[in-house]
Amino acid sequence: TIFLPQSMLMVAVLTVASLLVAWLSAPAGNRAKTAAELGVILDDGDVALSKPARPGDWLEYSPLVTILIVALGAVWAWHEFTTKNPVLAISNLNTYNFVFLLLGMLLNWRPRRFLNAVARSVPSTAGVLIQFPLYGGIAFILTKAAAPSGLPLAEHLSQFFVAISSHASFPAVMGVYSSVLGFFVPSGGGKWIIEAPYVIEAAKTLNVHLGWAVTVYNAAEALPNLINPFWMLPLLGVLGLRARDVVGFTFTQLVVHFPLVIFMLWAFAGTLTYHPPVMP
Repeated sequence: TIFLPQSMLMVAVLTVASLLVAWLSAPAGNRAKTAAELGVILDDGDVALSKPARPGDWLEYSPLVTILIVALGAVWAWHEFTTKNPVLAISNLNTYNFVFLLLGMLLNWRPRRFLNAVARSVPSTAGVLIQFPLYGGIAFILTKAAAPSGLPLAEHLSQFFVAISSHASFPAVMGVYSSVLGFFVPSGGGKWIIEAPYVIEAAKTLNVHLGWAVTVYNAAEALPNLINPFWMLPLLGVLGLRARDVVGFTFTQLVVHFPLVIFMLWAFAGTLTYHPPVMP
């Protein structure tokens, strides 16, 4: 599914489109702002350490704790990558986060410097972090809370869009549905676990290529990420920016990408032949 020629062509088209939009939307001349004008401090002067004030602070300023924790973590990471497929190991979100946490500690060297660096990045992302519990509540309403019929709201939505679709219109209709739902539940694909049975069953009924049905849902679901804050967190933390500083540019990308993605999902679907699943 991922390496279908149609999928790779979509990647190529969207890469070119993204670069072109970024080039054309980049402010120039008097409209451009420097890091200093945005209040972004590019040096690490405020992360520099002073002497420990009390004897009990000694460990926070000593690299011994860092060395011990990183060494223990490295042993676990080595076991994880040597006993599993490395690609599968790093694709595990917990492993991914843990490895970067260890690297952050190692690069900062002293625990106090690491804590200061983390604290420095939090103010610029605090507003974004507050939204996460709200997204979790919306996701629960859509996928867990039972409607009067006993079915989750997401299933009713899926069935509605399936009912108004045909073989030709299914990719476009399902793409719009997936992208709209992604605005309210930016799950990164997590809600696919709930909705996959209904989407795939509809694709089978309408004789839509099953692999492309997955691509339709996935590609459209990624569109709201252009204005949802998940991917922004590292960027905002590193640069000391706020979401409002960049969302105007990402929204411009969304305006261009939305019709382009929906069109390609619909057009490429017509080039694929439906193959019914083979039961073992």
